[in-house]
Amino acid sequence: VSPLVPCFPLWSQLDAPFNALHTHSIPSVILSKQCVSLCASWCLPVTCQYLPVTAVNTTAQLIALRQQMHTQNLYAYIIPETDAHMSQHHSAHALPKATFLTFILTSKVLCSAPGTAVVTMRKAGLWTDSRYWTQAERQMDCNWELHKEVDITSIVTWLLTEVPAGGSVGFDPFLFSIGSWESYDMALKDSNIQLVSIPANLVDLAWGSEKPLVPSQPIYALQEAFTGGTWQEKVADIRSQMQKHRKGPTAVLLSALDETAWLFNLRGSDIPYNPFFYSYTLLTDSSIRLFVNKSCLDSETLKYLNSSCMGPMCVQLEDYSQVRDNVQTYASGDVKIWIGTSYTTYGLYEVMPMEKLIEDTYSPVMVTKAVKNNKEQALLRASHVSSHDLHLPWLDILGPAYSLSLSVDHSCHVLSREEEFSSGPSFETISASGLNAALAHYSPTKEQHRKLSSDEMYLLDSGGQYWDGTTDITRTVHWGTPTAFQKEAYTRVLIGNIDLSRLVFPASTSGRMMEIFARRALWDVGLNYGHGTGHGIGNFLCVHEWPVGFQSGNIPMAKGMFTSIEPGYYQDGEFGIRLEDVALVVEAKTKYPGSYLTFEVVSLVPYDRNLIDVSLLSPEHYLNHYYQTIREKVGPELQQRQLLEEFKWLQQHTESLSARAPRTASLASLLAVSSLTILGWNV
Repeated sequence: VSPLVPCFPLWSQLDAPFNALHTHSIPSVILSKQCVSLCASWCLPVTCQYLPVTAVNTTAQLIALRQQMHTQNLYAYIIPETDAHMSQHHSAHALPKATFLTFILTSKVLCSAPGTAVVTMRKAGLWTDSRYWTQAERQMDCNWELHKEVDITSIVTWLLTEVPAGGSVGFDPFLFSIGSWESYDMALKDSNIQLVSIPANLVDLAWGSEKPLVPSQPIYALQEAFTGGTWQEKVADIRSQMQKHRKGPTAVLLSALDETAWLFNLRGSDIPYNPFFYSYTLLTDSSIRLFVNKSCLDSETLKYLNSSCMGPMCVQLEDYSQVRDNVQTYASGDVKIWIGTSYTTYGLYEVMPMEKLIEDTYSPVMVTKAVKNNKEQALLRASHVSSHDLHLPWLDILGPAYSLSLSVDHSCHVLSREEEFSSGPSFETISASGLNAALAHYSPTKEQHRKLSSDEMYLLDSGGQYWDGTTDITRTVHWGTPTAFQKEAYTRVLIGNIDLSRLVFPASTSGRMMEIFARRALWDVGLNYGHGTGHGIGNFLCVHEWPVGFQSGNIPMAKGMFTSIEPGYYQDGEFGIRLEDVALVVEAKTKYPGSYLTFEVVSLVPYDRNLIDVSLLSPEHYLNHYYQTIREKVGPELQQRQLLEEFKWLQQHTESLSARAPRTASLASLLAVSSLTILGWNV
């Protein structure tokens, strides 16, 4: 056996910008002399003289990961930015498993960018979309290459040039959707490169003892007043759908976190911004298995779930980590398992024989959940009126004269949490002024933020989680004198919002077939926006709830669905505009009989008159009708709560467009009487 030597001396070769390496936890990498040259490639010193101060040295973390890759005989490792449930947000425990971008920065998320990281024995690359290029460039050190693409084809092309013939590319199957695995497998099929599924996540192993603990917050049952039906009724409905299915499924496997939360009317706090807990459900025709951290369930919740019995309406609790083995065992019998391929990961898919599967894009729970019943509709409507009124006298200190934006962030967060039934924000607030607003998903930090100014446009996109519903709304304002182009762009965005909101369309029309109406006014003058037009929204669930929306993968619109409508426009380096409302799909009243639908806007926030060019609106009576609705629904709530100053402001700012309502120097006075929950005001 060759003598063992440490790799540490190589670190001394690092240039001055990386002398802070000792502040990181350095893994003890011990290799044989034969591996010293390989170790040198792992420790590639990065000679960069012009890195921004926000760049973080990731050399030590890359060494640790490459050691794990070496033990698995891998030349490359793919790390998607997701978790084992295809969630939009992840817990601290899941982050190192979900994204190497968090792991390499210890406690920071590299540009908070959804995308894919790929690490080889000599290089590391990040693939992400245009929303995050600027942030990535600010935070990446020279160990990394930024690829301004997100498609798998681009990643595979890079792998084919970097991985030698006969090399292996590893991945965690629990972080690959079925579709992702199929795409990689097909693209690499004719190459001499092997795609290897490794259930033991290598980032977890590299993280070691510093990995955050498994979430252990309580899982609780919602009060009946805030649910659309009992969990027993929901289980019976899904079983009924199983019985009616022509292929005769014996079980439904639920992988998305909101599926299990909705089915059992349970909520938790494992996930930032979403009231979820890590779980899977295997619902069969005669049993119910819930895979979860059992220590999070108290005696009251156990009783609620009938967990002490073994009947068809008794929930059998299984350890979360045992789901793969349990599913594999169940699949060995004479069964048919119904899955939604959009949220089932390859980690479970690969242990179920193809002949035992019934595959749909979305599970029956996901589709059923998307259509709210009358009680759920009433709850979500109410959440946009009664729960979220802010306190205008306090907030009137805000506006362009207020310079300490981080203090505003904290103060508004406290105010919002004081609201009845509040459970925190529903996503990270997008609070941006001037050129920062041109980044569609800009998020300020303590190091990088700007003061409010009366000379700039300001965009605020925020929302809250409440027991009676989830909210999401965006408004853009200007406290000074906007340019003619800013007013035109704003008004055309508003026209797009109105045109789509007023649209009458045949039942079962796909959202992607109608989103053009939100863009038409912009297209008329050669303008456009690069993000989606809207997404579904849940009842104290996901703020971005699939499968509702206006994208190609969404299901057709149906009565009872809630969606956002959010056109925008972004002038690079100058300003950004987005106007977002939440709307309910309802039956349309048409002149002739037929099955037609339209939207009922449930967000109740006036638009900024200072930015509206009335001459472009045709007709303008829609806004006057909308403002009258705000008065009728929000006004009584303000009076009941004795918020007289807010009520007076409401009356002034919902006058018809032919009147000249007085303006104030406060953004808060625009939003205070709305359904908006302000959860962060950094700019």
